Amino acid sequence: MKALSQKRRHPLAAIALLLMGLLVTGGLYAVATTVNQAKATTTFSASDAEEGGKLFAANCATCHGMGASGTKDGPSLVGVGAAAVDFQVGTGRMPMQMNAPQAPKKPAQFNEEQTHQLSAYVASLGPGPSIPEAHVLDGKGDAANGGELFRVNCAMCHNAAAAGGALTRGKFAPALGDVSSKHIYEAMVTGPQNMPVFSDANVGPEGKRDIITFLKQIEANGSPGGADLGSLGPVSEGLFVWIAGLGVIIAFTIWLTSRTS
Repeated sequence: MKALSQKRRHPLAAIALLLMGLLVTGGLYAVATTVNQAKATTTFSASDAEEGGKLFAANCATCHGMGASGTKDGPSLVGVGAAAVDFQVGTGRMPMQMNAPQAPKKPAQFNEEQTHQLSAYVASLGPGPSIPEAHVLDGKGDAANGGELFRVNCAMCHNAAAAGGALTRGKFAPALGDVSSKHIYEAMVTGPQNMPVFSDANVGPEGKRDIITFLKQIEANGSPGGADLGSLGPVSEGLFVWIAGLGVIIAFTIWLTSRTS
């Protein structure tokens, strides 16, 4: 019995239990963080991925490397998912025209079919966020809840009216008007440029649907007060009042002096 008690108290047993606990915890964390990323890619055929690979080698491998493994000029794309490619290529941000603090939106270089093929190729390299389903893009969510979620999570960069805003080091948060619902959703799940990733653990699919509904509603309603002055609030409004007011005073002063003379 004494030998058995000593064996149970052996320090290696505690270390083994600790290691086992760490392995189990790490495994559960990995599953939890990837459960919403490892989407099925059944919407892509083998020929889509094959053609996408050819397009990638001809247009993207210079920066991202063969096999999308990354180089000093571009990050690895393994595991970024189809949604990241569909957003970056579909909005014209990729391929980039020149090195800059961030890639601006511009006319897309590839058509929809080619974008689909490039997405299929990158999706075949590893699991990642997939292109969203139609029901979360229908604009029929809860706009009130979407507005609250937007103000809490997005307004500090994109402005409360989604008009965009400047960031540090020449970077900026773009305006969200005239952005398709699909690209808004894809931006939330992939975190392009300086944007953080809003996984389903942060904002669920229905929450993202509500945000899209809110953005489309304010886009459709326009500015109820007339000229929005960039929707920048009291700063732009105050500047306009000062400039317009001083202009009126100067014009009136010139008119008075001309009448006197």
